[in-house]
This record gives sequence, C-alpha cells and structure tokens, in this order.
Amino acid sequence: MQRDTVYGATQGRRLFEGEKGLVLTGLLGFMLAAVCGIWTLINGGEVAPGGDVSKAFSFDAALGIFLLSTAAILPLSALGERSRFWFRRVYIGLALYSYGAETIQNFRGVNPRFVDSDAAFDQAVGNIFTFVALFLVLFYLYLGIQFFRSSVYKLRPEMALSVRYAMIAVTVSFAAGIWISANQGRFTGAEGNIIWLHGLGFHALQAVPLVAWLVLRTDANARARRALIHIAGSAYLLGLAAIGWQTANGQALLSWSPLPIAAAVCFAISLAAGAVALRRVVRGPLSTRRRAPQTDTSPATSRSSF
Repeated sequence: MQRDTVYGATQGRRLFEGEKGLVLTGLLGFMLAAVCGIWTLINGGEVAPGGDVSKAFSFDAALGIFLLSTAAILPLSALGERSRFWFRRVYIGLALYSYGAETIQNFRGVNPRFVDSDAAFDQAVGNIFTFVALFLVLFYLYLGIQFFRSSVYKLRPEMALSVRYAMIAVTVSFAAGIWISANQGRFTGAEGNIIWLHGLGFHALQAVPLVAWLVLRTDANARARRALIHIAGSAYLLGLAAIGWQTANGQALLSWSPLPIAAAVCFAISLAAGAVALRRVVRGPLSTRRRAPQTDTSPATSRSSF
C-alpha cells in the first residue's frame, strides 16, 4: 500500500519538484565558478606552487551543472521520501566539501587531488577529498539503479529510458575519473587526454533526458517517441566508446583519424534526434497543422467587412 502511494505520487511529480536544496547547491557552483573565472581573467590561473584557479572554475561549473541535472531527475526515481531526504542531504554535504576543497586549495596554491605539499592539513584535505569522490560515485550508482526498475519505467517510460542511457554514460565518466586518479593525471600515452571522456559522459544527463522531455510534448505515438530516445541515447554512448578507445590508444581526440570522426558522427546523430523532436514541438500537433484556415470569400461577406 505504501509502495503504491509512493509510485502514485512519483507519477504526478515534475522535474525539480521538492529539490530546492540541490538546486541552490548547484547554483552555488556557478557563483564560485564566476569568482574563479574573474580571478583567472585578471590574475591568470596559476597560483604557486601547485594551484590553478582555472581548474577550480571548470570543476565548480561542472559540479553545479551535475547537481542541477540530478535535482531534475531525482523526483522521477520513485525513491521514498526518507530515501530522497538522505540522498539529498548526503549529496549536498559531499558537494559542499568538494566545492571548498577544490576552490580554497587552488587559491592557496595547492592541487587538492594530487597533493605535492607535505603539510598535514593539505594531506588531510586531499585524502578526505578522495573518499568524498568515492561516496559521490557510490551514492549516484544507487540513484541510477532505481531507473532500471520496471516499476519506474512503467510510471514514466520515456523519461526513465532516457535516464537509463544517461546513467550508463555517467558510469563511464566515473570510470574515467578513477582512471585519472590511478594515472595521477589526465594525460595518457603520447597525446591522450582522459578529461574528454570524463566530461562528455556527464553531459548525457542533460542531452538525452532533454530529448525525452521534447518528445513528450509532441503528438508522436509511444513507439516513435521511444525510437528517438533510443537513437539519441545509443548514438551518444557509441560516441563515448569511440572517444574512450582513442584515449586508451594514447592518441589525441582532435585529429583526423577514424575514431574521432566516428565519435563526431555519433554525437551528430544524437543531436539530430533532439533536433527532430524540437522541430515537432515547434511545429505543433499534426492535427493542428492539417487544419487549414477557412476563409469566406463571398461578396456579401466581403461587403459587410467594410
């Protein structure tokens, strides 16, 4: 009975509903990124001996977008109120620590993730940051699993399907983050850069659910809506796979070689699926477009209009 109540409430929930705390925490990331961006423009990014405020800028902005995307989909997960409360509180706490460690340490001239300082404080901040990152991953995997439950899919098929694709991409990003940590840096091989794989995977949280949000505003049947989501999601994942393969080979992503070209084609297909959905939304329902305006051109009507 309680489970049915939760599912019924979830079916009526909208994006971002009840997630003011996560939204505000995400917006905080943009505020911190703005401060870091202004500092970088005026003073440059590097802070001796090992800090880089420009990295804090990109980190804070990326985490802010990630939290806003999480706030959007969390109401659709069918988690109970208590589970959502604990997920929200824990994630906000982890995010606040991440903001603080990344921003303050870089301003102090210390790399918070790969600490070169011998100071006990800097070592402690870095070690805690490692565990915070691990808990961010574990809690998000718990959230992602919810969208693979059949009960959640039955409530919001299109949104659940899109989030499934997004969660697979996010898992790839988390794996890339672990790769960066184990590699002690983003560069691998001759010219490989893991950060592309790490960053683009997270953007699936915006790209694929946006396609679902658009198709739900068209008059397309359920099969056609799901087809567009499948195209957008599968193409995005194939693009990530091509990027990962190129990176594992230690080769530059921005080069005229088969894998980067394949990745670009895949992302273009994913983008095209979204463009098709947007076009359908802008043009309106098919029944409305087929209804031609009726104009009475009879002489009597023409005379009465003057």
